[in-house]
Amino acid sequence: MLACDFFVTVPVGVRLVYVCVVMEVGTRRIVHWNATQQPTADGPVPQVRAVITGEAPHRFLVHDRDAIYAPAVDRAVEAMGVQVWKTPVRTPQANAFCERLIGTIRRECLDGLIPLNERHVRGILREWVRHYHRGRPHASLGPGLPEPPPGPQGPETCGHRLPARQRIVAQPILGGLHHEDRLEREAA
Repeated sequence: MLACDFFVTVPVGVRLVYVCVVMEVGTRRIVHWNATQQPTADGPVPQVRAVITGEAPHRFLVHDRDAIYAPAVDRAVEAMGVQVWKTPVRTPQANAFCERLIGTIRRECLDGLIPLNERHVRGILREWVRHYHRGRPHASLGPGLPEPPPGPQGPETCGHRLPARQRIVAQPILGGLHHEDRLEREAA
């Protein structure tokens, strides 16, 4: 199941930037996102076409009743073999997974930074989405990552002690707004 929504952010230039996010509900992966200052009436169609390629077994797309989702958008999505589920009027909680994601993007990313323009918003989101997938634990996944790193996960820790000859290394994300920690072998 996919969930789709738009939100707005205001860079320094005061020209609104519209951000579209499409997430896979079961894995919590952000499968597509895009930012633009000039949304068009058929804006959601290319966004959804970028996601629904026929390779993954997506059967449903949930979106709200915003005017940006014109009937032509729903027809295009259904022509791709995906059933559209619209949320009831004035009930954002019906698209709770996407609304929660947008709140997370605001709290963990955009509220702590001042974007300068559309290009800067794209750069910020590119780095944060990578962190969201590969470095940020998700409690709903047990806690896990939507895209765990390939290969062995490293040595098991023993209680609150680090494995022998290992140290914790923190990598700053978004200029230090977040950090990703990993174990690394100490130099001999």
